[in-house]
Amino acid sequence: MAEKGSVEDFLAMAVDAAKKAGEIIRSGFYEIKRVEHKGQVDLVTETDKACEELIFNFLKLHYPDHKFIGEETTAAFGATELTDEPTWIVDPLDGTTNFVHGFPFVCVSIGLTIGKVPTVGVVYNPIMDELFTAVRGKGAFLNGKPIKASSQDELMTSLLATEAGTKRDKSTLDASTNRINNLLFKVRSLRMSGSCALNLCGVACGRLDLFYEVGFGGPWDVAAGALIVTEAGGLVFDPSGGAFDIIAQRVAASNSFLKDAFVEALRESE
Repeated sequence: MAEKGSVEDFLAMAVDAAKKAGEIIRSGFYEIKRVEHKGQVDLVTETDKACEELIFNFLKLHYPDHKFIGEETTAAFGATELTDEPTWIVDPLDGTTNFVHGFPFVCVSIGLTIGKVPTVGVVYNPIMDELFTAVRGKGAFLNGKPIKASSQDELMTSLLATEAGTKRDKSTLDASTNRINNLLFKVRSLRMSGSCALNLCGVACGRLDLFYEVGFGGPWDVAAGALIVTEAGGLVFDPSGGAFDIIAQRVAASNSFLKDAFVEALRESE
Protein backbone atom coordinates (compact mmCIF):
# COMPACT_ATOMS: atom_id res chain seq x y z
CA MET A 1 0.00 0.00 0.00
CA ALA A 2 1.32 3.44 -0.96
CA GLU A 3 2.55 5.70 1.81
CA LYS A 4 0.08 8.46 2.68
CA GLY A 5 1.08 11.70 0.94
CA SER A 6 3.36 10.02 -1.61
CA VAL A 7 2.84 10.47 -5.36
CA GLU A 8 1.90 6.78 -5.51
CA ASP A 9 -0.81 7.47 -2.92
CA PHE A 10 -2.03 10.48 -4.91
CA LEU A 11 -2.21 8.33 -8.05
CA ALA A 12 -4.09 5.52 -6.31
CA MET A 13 -6.68 7.94 -4.92
CA ALA A 14 -7.08 9.67 -8.30
CA VAL A 15 -7.64 6.32 -10.01
CA ASP A 16 -10.18 5.37 -7.35
CA ALA A 17 -12.02 8.68 -7.79
CA ALA A 18 -11.98 8.38 -11.59
CA LYS A 19 -13.41 4.87 -11.49
CA LYS A 20 -16.16 5.88 -9.08
CA ALA A 21 -17.10 8.78 -11.38
CA GLY A 22 -16.82 6.43 -14.33
CA GLU A 23 -19.56 4.26 -12.85
CA ILE A 24 -21.89 7.28 -12.85
CA ILE A 25 -20.99 8.10 -16.46
CA ARG A 26 -21.45 4.50 -17.58
CA SER A 27 -24.83 4.17 -15.89
CA GLY A 28 -26.05 7.44 -17.44
CA PHE A 29 -24.59 6.87 -20.89
CA TYR A 30 -27.53 4.86 -22.24
CA GLU A 31 -30.25 6.85 -20.49
CA ILE A 32 -32.12 10.01 -21.52
CA LYS A 33 -30.05 13.03 -20.46
CA ARG A 34 -31.22 16.32 -19.02
CA VAL A 35 -29.10 18.91 -20.80
CA GLU A 36 -28.33 22.54 -20.00
CA HIS A 37 -26.47 25.02 -22.20
CA LYS A 38 -23.39 26.90 -20.97
CA GLY A 39 -23.12 28.55 -24.39
CA GLN A 40 -24.50 28.19 -27.88
CA VAL A 41 -23.14 24.65 -28.27
CA ASP A 42 -21.36 24.06 -24.93
CA LEU A 43 -23.39 21.59 -22.87
CA VAL A 44 -23.57 20.44 -19.26
CA THR A 45 -25.57 17.57 -17.78
CA GLU A 46 -26.54 16.38 -14.32
CA THR A 47 -23.86 13.71 -14.77
CA ASP A 48 -21.10 16.36 -15.12
CA LYS A 49 -22.20 17.94 -11.85
CA ALA A 50 -22.66 14.66 -9.98
CA CYS A 51 -19.22 13.40 -11.06
CA GLU A 52 -17.43 16.59 -10.02
CA GLU A 53 -19.14 16.54 -6.63
CA LEU A 54 -18.20 12.90 -6.11
CA ILE A 55 -14.55 13.42 -7.11
CA PHE A 56 -14.11 16.55 -5.01
CA ASN A 57 -15.77 15.04 -1.93
CA PHE A 58 -13.68 11.88 -2.24
CA LEU A 59 -10.35 13.69 -2.65
CA LYS A 60 -11.12 16.32 0.01
CA LEU A 61 -11.79 13.53 2.47
CA HIS A 62 -8.24 12.22 1.91
CA TYR A 63 -6.47 15.56 1.29
CA PRO A 64 -8.35 18.33 3.13
CA ASP A 65 -5.44 20.77 2.79
CA HIS A 66 -5.19 20.49 -0.99
CA LYS A 67 -6.68 23.01 -3.44
CA PHE A 68 -9.28 22.13 -6.07
CA ILE A 69 -10.13 23.50 -9.51
CA GLY A 70 -13.02 21.97 -11.46
CA GLU A 71 -14.83 22.76 -14.68
CA GLU A 72 -18.32 22.94 -13.21
CA THR A 73 -17.40 24.80 -10.02
CA THR A 74 -15.48 27.32 -12.15
CA ALA A 75 -18.54 27.77 -14.38
CA ALA A 76 -20.72 28.34 -11.32
CA PHE A 77 -18.44 30.40 -9.06
CA GLY A 78 -15.66 31.82 -11.24
CA ALA A 79 -12.02 30.94 -11.79
CA THR A 80 -9.70 29.81 -9.01
CA GLU A 81 -6.08 30.92 -9.26
CA LEU A 82 -3.53 28.15 -9.70
CA THR A 83 -0.96 28.41 -6.88
CA ASP A 84 2.09 26.41 -5.79
CA GLU A 85 -0.07 24.43 -3.36
CA PRO A 86 -0.98 20.84 -4.32
CA THR A 87 -3.99 21.38 -6.58
CA TRP A 88 -6.38 18.85 -8.07
CA ILE A 89 -7.61 19.99 -11.50
CA VAL A 90 -10.67 18.05 -12.60
CA ASP A 91 -12.83 17.70 -15.69
CA PRO A 92 -15.56 15.37 -14.42
CA LEU A 93 -16.83 14.57 -17.93
CA ASP A 94 -14.69 15.63 -20.87
CA GLY A 95 -16.70 15.12 -24.03
CA THR A 96 -20.13 16.12 -22.71
CA THR A 97 -21.50 16.56 -26.24
CA ASN A 98 -20.33 13.02 -27.05
CA PHE A 99 -22.01 11.80 -23.86
CA VAL A 100 -25.30 13.48 -24.83
CA HIS A 101 -25.20 11.91 -28.31
CA GLY A 102 -24.07 8.46 -27.14
CA PHE A 103 -20.67 8.76 -28.87
CA PRO A 104 -18.26 6.75 -26.70
CA PHE A 105 -15.32 9.22 -26.54
CA VAL A 106 -15.95 10.52 -23.02
CA CYS A 107 -13.69 10.53 -20.00
CA VAL A 108 -12.92 11.66 -16.48
CA SER A 109 -9.73 13.75 -16.28
CA ILE A 110 -7.95 14.25 -12.94
CA GLY A 111 -4.62 16.05 -12.73
CA LEU A 112 -2.57 17.05 -9.70
CA THR A 113 -0.13 19.96 -9.86
CA ILE A 114 2.50 20.63 -7.18
CA GLY A 115 4.33 23.91 -7.49
CA LYS A 116 2.22 24.46 -10.63
CA VAL A 117 3.94 21.44 -12.21
CA PRO A 118 1.73 18.55 -13.43
CA THR A 119 2.69 15.63 -11.19
CA VAL A 120 -0.10 13.04 -11.41
CA GLY A 121 -2.45 12.45 -14.33
CA VAL A 122 -5.43 10.11 -14.71
CA VAL A 123 -7.75 9.96 -17.72
CA TYR A 124 -10.44 7.27 -17.68
CA ASN A 125 -12.88 6.42 -20.46
CA PRO A 126 -15.48 4.25 -18.70
CA ILE A 127 -17.34 3.31 -21.88
CA MET A 128 -14.24 1.78 -23.51
CA ASP A 129 -12.74 0.91 -20.09
CA GLU A 130 -9.43 2.58 -20.87
CA LEU A 131 -7.43 4.01 -17.97
CA PHE A 132 -4.48 6.26 -18.83
CA THR A 133 -2.15 7.11 -15.93
CA ALA A 134 1.12 8.91 -15.33
CA VAL A 135 3.31 10.12 -12.49
CA ARG A 136 6.03 12.66 -13.23
CA GLY A 137 9.29 10.88 -13.96
CA LYS A 138 7.76 7.39 -13.86
CA GLY A 139 6.32 6.82 -17.33
CA ALA A 140 2.81 6.58 -18.76
CA PHE A 141 0.47 3.60 -18.84
CA LEU A 142 -2.76 2.36 -20.43
CA ASN A 143 -4.57 -0.18 -18.25
CA GLY A 144 -1.28 -0.79 -16.44
CA LYS A 145 0.85 -1.38 -19.54
CA PRO A 146 3.56 1.12 -20.60
CA ILE A 147 2.73 3.36 -23.58
CA LYS A 148 4.92 5.38 -25.92
CA ALA A 149 4.26 8.12 -28.45
CA SER A 150 4.60 7.13 -32.11
CA SER A 151 7.84 7.04 -34.09
CA GLN A 152 6.27 8.68 -37.15
CA ASP A 153 8.75 11.18 -38.59
CA GLU A 154 6.93 12.64 -41.61
CA LEU A 155 3.99 15.04 -41.49
CA MET A 156 2.51 13.65 -44.71
CA THR A 157 1.99 10.24 -43.15
CA SER A 158 0.81 11.57 -39.78
CA LEU A 159 -2.64 11.51 -38.22
CA LEU A 160 -3.70 14.90 -36.80
CA ALA A 161 -6.43 15.66 -34.28
CA THR A 162 -8.03 19.00 -33.45
CA GLU A 163 -11.41 20.37 -32.33
CA ALA A 164 -13.82 22.95 -33.71
CA GLY A 165 -14.35 24.56 -30.29
CA THR A 166 -17.56 26.00 -28.91
CA LYS A 167 -17.55 29.48 -30.45
CA ARG A 168 -19.77 29.95 -33.47
CA ASP A 169 -19.03 33.52 -34.58
CA LYS A 170 -18.01 33.80 -38.23
CA SER A 171 -14.47 35.12 -37.66
CA THR A 172 -13.58 32.28 -35.25
CA LEU A 173 -15.05 29.62 -37.52
CA ASP A 174 -13.36 31.06 -40.60
CA ALA A 175 -9.99 31.08 -38.84
CA SER A 176 -10.33 27.48 -37.60
CA THR A 177 -11.64 26.06 -40.88
CA ASN A 178 -9.03 27.91 -42.94
CA ARG A 179 -6.30 26.49 -40.71
CA ILE A 180 -7.73 22.98 -41.11
CA ASN A 181 -7.94 23.41 -44.89
CA ASN A 182 -4.27 24.36 -45.01
CA LEU A 183 -3.15 21.56 -42.71
CA LEU A 184 -5.02 18.89 -44.68
CA PHE A 185 -2.55 19.37 -47.53
CA LYS A 186 0.30 18.43 -45.17
CA VAL A 187 -0.96 15.43 -43.16
CA ARG A 188 -2.52 12.06 -43.96
CA SER A 189 -5.86 12.82 -42.33
CA LEU A 190 -7.60 14.62 -39.48
CA ARG A 191 -9.84 13.55 -36.59
CA MET A 192 -12.17 15.44 -34.23
CA SER A 193 -13.02 13.09 -31.38
CA GLY A 194 -14.64 15.71 -29.13
CA SER A 195 -12.36 15.27 -26.09
CA CYS A 196 -9.19 17.26 -25.51
CA ALA A 197 -8.01 14.88 -22.79
CA LEU A 198 -8.51 11.80 -24.97
CA ASN A 199 -6.80 13.50 -27.92
CA LEU A 200 -3.74 14.02 -25.71
CA CYS A 201 -3.89 10.40 -24.60
CA GLY A 202 -4.14 9.41 -28.27
CA VAL A 203 -0.79 11.11 -28.89
CA ALA A 204 0.63 9.45 -25.78
CA CYS A 205 -0.20 5.92 -26.93
CA GLY A 206 0.63 6.46 -30.61
CA ARG A 207 -2.88 6.36 -32.04
CA LEU A 208 -2.44 10.00 -33.03
CA ASP A 209 0.78 11.69 -34.10
CA LEU A 210 -0.27 15.35 -33.74
CA PHE A 211 -2.85 17.39 -31.86
CA TYR A 212 -3.60 21.05 -31.36
CA GLU A 213 -6.48 23.03 -29.89
CA VAL A 214 -6.93 26.72 -29.13
CA GLY A 215 -9.69 28.16 -26.94
CA PHE A 216 -10.70 25.05 -25.00
CA GLY A 217 -12.42 25.33 -21.65
CA GLY A 218 -9.57 25.57 -19.16
CA PRO A 219 -6.74 23.75 -17.36
CA TRP A 220 -9.01 20.82 -16.49
CA ASP A 221 -8.91 19.77 -20.18
CA VAL A 222 -5.11 19.40 -20.23
CA ALA A 223 -3.79 18.98 -16.66
CA ALA A 224 -3.77 15.17 -16.78
CA GLY A 225 -3.34 14.57 -20.51
CA ALA A 226 -0.32 16.83 -20.93
CA LEU A 227 1.59 14.87 -18.28
CA ILE A 228 0.58 11.56 -19.84
CA VAL A 229 1.97 12.72 -23.21
CA THR A 230 5.32 13.85 -21.81
CA GLU A 231 5.71 10.71 -19.71
CA ALA A 232 5.08 8.67 -22.87
CA GLY A 233 8.00 10.41 -24.57
CA GLY A 234 5.90 12.92 -26.48
CA LEU A 235 6.09 16.70 -26.45
CA VAL A 236 3.53 19.27 -25.27
CA PHE A 237 3.93 22.90 -26.27
CA ASP A 238 2.14 26.06 -27.30
CA PRO A 239 0.95 25.96 -30.94
CA SER A 240 3.38 28.84 -31.60
CA GLY A 241 6.23 26.52 -30.61
CA GLY A 242 6.79 28.17 -27.24
CA ALA A 243 6.47 26.64 -23.78
CA PHE A 244 3.17 25.04 -22.78
CA ASP A 245 1.16 27.08 -20.25
CA ILE A 246 -1.45 25.03 -18.41
CA ILE A 247 -3.80 28.02 -17.99
CA ALA A 248 -3.43 29.59 -21.46
CA GLN A 249 -6.17 27.57 -23.23
CA ARG A 250 -3.69 26.75 -26.00
CA VAL A 251 -2.07 23.35 -26.51
CA ALA A 252 -0.22 21.32 -29.11
CA ALA A 253 1.26 17.85 -28.80
CA SER A 254 3.35 15.57 -30.97
CA ASN A 255 5.75 12.71 -30.80
CA SER A 256 9.41 13.59 -30.34
CA PHE A 257 10.17 13.69 -34.08
CA LEU A 258 7.50 15.98 -35.52
CA LYS A 259 7.43 19.11 -33.35
CA ASP A 260 9.49 21.45 -35.55
CA ALA A 261 7.70 20.50 -38.76
CA PHE A 262 4.32 20.67 -36.99
CA VAL A 263 4.99 24.14 -35.55
CA GLU A 264 6.08 25.34 -38.98
CA ALA A 265 2.91 23.93 -40.54
CA LEU A 266 0.75 25.56 -37.86
CA ARG A 267 2.52 28.89 -38.42
CA GLU A 268 2.01 28.68 -42.17
CA SER A 269 -1.66 27.80 -41.72
CA GLU A 270 -2.53 30.95 -39.75
